[in-house]
Amino acid sequence: MITLDAAAVDAALPVEALVDALDAAFREGREVPARHHYEIPVGSGIADGALLLMPAWQTGRHVGIKIVTVFPDNGKRGLPGVFGSYVLLDGTTGQPVAMLDGTMLTARRTAAASALAARFLAATDASSMAMVGAGALAYRLVRAHATVRPIRHVRIWARDGARAAALAARIAAEDWAAGLDVAAAPDLEAAVRAADVISCATMSRTALVRGEWLKPGAHLDLVGAYTPEMRESDDEAARRAAIWVDTLEGALKEGGDVVLPIRAGVIRREDVRGDLYGLCRGTVAGRTAADQITMFKSVGTAIEDLAAAQLAVGG
Repeated sequence: MITLDAAAVDAALPVEALVDALDAAFREGREVPARHHYEIPVGSGIADGALLLMPAWQTGRHVGIKIVTVFPDNGKRGLPGVFGSYVLLDGTTGQPVAMLDGTMLTARRTAAASALAARFLAATDASSMAMVGAGALAYRLVRAHATVRPIRHVRIWARDGARAAALAARIAAEDWAAGLDVAAAPDLEAAVRAADVISCATMSRTALVRGEWLKPGAHLDLVGAYTPEMRESDDEAARRAAIWVDTLEGALKEGGDVVLPIRAGVIRREDVRGDLYGLCRGTVAGRTAADQITMFKSVGTAIEDLAAAQLAVGG
């Protein structure tokens, strides 16, 4: 069995190859049973933890399972609140094949899923991007979108302007970003109004991006709000946009940017046009007009983890 740490996982997953791998996985299909969630008592006045198990398999090839622990009080111990590992097994014998860093795997496949959606939904000539949020995923999202679209201008906004500036400087120093005009954005509205692609990766529980700011032809990529009570865009964005999701089963239960407008009667369930399965298989149309505003909401799925792990080990 091989072991791939975060650096090795990062190096083993070139953006374009990973996007192609996800495309193939959604076209071909994988078995993706329900995620398992267990509460883990800790005691001694410390918040309970949680264990999440996310399995998937491809018959005759591999079985994979992502193991995630969430311990909210880890910060008091100087530790991250979330740890992840991914175990890949031989699909014909059950023999362990690889152990991969699950945190990096998740970050890479999440950004690649947004880029895959952008292949179908963002304007082919999209050249400007607004990145809302400056956390660990933001770097990956900028690079992924710049791989599938001719992005030349990037503006990064975060509540902490210093973090946005630091991320802009990091990106500007990368070889892959040569010629890219990237800077921190002091004003969120101005950055969104100017952008062809707006990507959001925050922990916000209230809307940040307003639908009235979206220009004709804009593509809105919503990654951060992963519970029904969280959202990064308002009802007007949902009303104006043509909407797709990563998986209908997941996003219609967990994605607040879709769940809340449906609950409020702003849109109907039928207004969600489809998911990555349909887009990749050609059973659902993507962008249909140059001035169409498109929205993609992702909450993550184990099929993406499995496809990324298979690519990382070369299988």
